[in-house]
Amino acid sequence: MEIVSVLKEKFGYDSFRTGQREIIEDVLNGFDCVAMLPTGGGKSLCYQLPGYVLEGSVLIISPLVSLMEDQVQQLRNFGEKRVIALNSFLPHAEKQEVLRRLAHYRFIYASPEILQSPSLLSALQTVPISLFVVDEAHCISQWGHDFRPDFLKLGRLRKQLGSPPCLALTATATREVIDDIVATLELTNVKKHLYSIDRPNIALCVEHVATLEEKIERLIHIVDAVKKPGIVYVSSRQWAEKLAECLRERGHRTAFYHGGMEAEQRLLIQQQFVYDQLDVICCTNAFGMGVNKPNVRFVIHFHLPAQPEAYWQEVGRAGRDGKESIAILLYAPGDEQIAKTMIEAEFPSLEQIVYAIQSIKHGNEHIGLTEVQERLIFYWLEQIEEADSIEAIAKQMHAHVEKRRRMKEAKLSFMLRWMMEERCRRQALLAYFHESLPHRHERCCDRCSLELAVYEEKNERMSSIPLKAWQEELRRMFLAKVGKR
Repeated sequence: MEIVSVLKEKFGYDSFRTGQREIIEDVLNGFDCVAMLPTGGGKSLCYQLPGYVLEGSVLIISPLVSLMEDQVQQLRNFGEKRVIALNSFLPHAEKQEVLRRLAHYRFIYASPEILQSPSLLSALQTVPISLFVVDEAHCISQWGHDFRPDFLKLGRLRKQLGSPPCLALTATATREVIDDIVATLELTNVKKHLYSIDRPNIALCVEHVATLEEKIERLIHIVDAVKKPGIVYVSSRQWAEKLAECLRERGHRTAFYHGGMEAEQRLLIQQQFVYDQLDVICCTNAFGMGVNKPNVRFVIHFHLPAQPEAYWQEVGRAGRDGKESIAILLYAPGDEQIAKTMIEAEFPSLEQIVYAIQSIKHGNEHIGLTEVQERLIFYWLEQIEEADSIEAIAKQMHAHVEKRRRMKEAKLSFMLRWMMEERCRRQALLAYFHESLPHRHERCCDRCSLELAVYEEKNERMSSIPLKAWQEELRRMFLAKVGKR
């Protein structure tokens, strides 16, 4: 069959993973598709392979620059030259040249934000788009754990491009989110490929400690003992830096990663981790998406995740090679207050919304909200019908805010219940995603059968290797890459 030949010739694989063949066949037959595959399940192949069979270009909308760059690099490693990522890393002059030759590219990656550019839309309208791909499609849904307002405009954008067949991909979504994806993208004759999100090779464990000091000591003890590499997730930039320093003092090759760092520095840290120059990354949720590292042996949550979808996606960074891995959540009394505070900070009050609308009406650039809040305000202003007063518009907006706040509070409540769960943790988590556990795994969770010793490092720990200044290291890596061309 043709697609098997393409699989072997272009990607070097002899067989498909679960679900890939069925998804690809429906895509090639022109159906709109929504596909949910577990993290590490090979979602990218579901649009990359059709790109070699279909005529025209494949447009891939992706939420993160790092995710785009990683997938572009993977395609180039397979020998594909007709691939481009349209994002902030692209210099202005080069971007203009790319737009002039856009039809030349087989794969076009873009963020939903950059797709709001009139010049880019105009260029795309001259390109025959054979497939419209939305990666991390849960970002579309207001009920998704990583909601992005600009994703809401993709249904309209797809129409402006002639309504090409659509493939929406995600690793974690409830039925409500799936329905929202279909409605927002205005998919018709849609085929749903919803496979189990279970990762049987990742054991789940929750450990309760009495104090913050005890939690830090326990973290250090676990990282000392278990096989590496691994990821430690925290709730703030300060904690990422603090824990990285603690582990570095213990002799671990460790770095921190968060959204407050320069883009080049983040890229360097990511590459050092991928190429085994670092053993442990202490990071916020800014790290992980699109990092193609199959041998992560552990994921530790130092702080309580506020949503099960985000928790499961971060857990899924481990064990992408199929080997035994472990996910550990450390909890100290009062941790839920951090999550509650973050939820509160996410949503503007009625007074803030009124002030923001008044500022917009008077042409002020600064409306006193975060970037995400601003995008939501502008989006809702487009959607809400004309009202009698600013106060009336603000009340409609605030109703949207309160609905989303209640949803997030319900997700946090689930995490608190799950953390105290006395039955099988995996079974309880899968039930949240409307799945059942057909059979017990040999190493399932701390409520079933689990021995931490199984995951401990048998060899002597490597001594710490001092990292060079990141500017010097990035220069060395860049020169090495240039030399290989």
